[in-house]
Amino acid sequence: MSKRQAMNKEIIDEKYLSFVENIRTYFKDSNDSIHKARNEIKVISFEEKSLVVKSFKVPHIINKIVYGFFRDSKAKKSYENSIRIGNFAPKAIAYIEFKKNFLLNDSYFISENFDYDLTIREPLLDLNYANKKEIFEEFAKFTFDLHKEGIFHLDYSPGNILIKEEAGKYIFKVVDINRMQFKELNFEERLKNFSKLWAKDEDLTIILKKYASLINEDENICIEKGLAYSQKHKDKKNFKKKLRGEEVND
Repeated sequence: MSKRQAMNKEIIDEKYLSFVENIRTYFKDSNDSIHKARNEIKVISFEEKSLVVKSFKVPHIINKIVYGFFRDSKAKKSYENSIRIGNFAPKAIAYIEFKKNFLLNDSYFISENFDYDLTIREPLLDLNYANKKEIFEEFAKFTFDLHKEGIFHLDYSPGNILIKEEAGKYIFKVVDINRMQFKELNFEERLKNFSKLWAKDEDLTIILKKYASLINEDENICIEKGLAYSQKHKDKKNFKKKLRGEEVND
């Protein structure tokens, strides 16, 4: 590469070095896209290992400068946060940044593929989902464990909470982890963290009731505050949709 082009990277295991250094080619050649919007996510096999690669949208010129000189890229944040939260997320493999004239261009975060069965979205949407109460109570326990470790996921939404059923138990992992805070959470922050689930009141009540027992707080207060934060979030999002002329959700 010329002096005006550079690739920054960090890798957990050197056995992935050739994959990382040729990530653009691997990503372009793969047809297994599981999400494509602002960013794109693909599942790619490498040496009999299933990997998930997230390609972040090329930033506009202002953010090219910001991420080039003043702030860590989303790929780097995802990698570092994944390592920091350990088993709460799929295992990190590497991050890669490509820069031109010292400005950030494309970037990638690679992790092991967590072969999940569902997200929390499915039981939240399906009134008759099997073992719904058990899933919600286990999810409350998972969230409690996150909070106990001082982990505050800032986009704790249904698509970012993966679930795998194994030996009659439910294993949870979080993804989209570039936006996180690490601190001791207060009572209000703990309950606000459930608001982006867009859960029906009866479903969120199950979650909050279990969570209240885990933090040894008054059940009625937790439910009342948690439902209020949830409704406030829904009202805010629906107001923005109305302004854009879009259909609102319950």
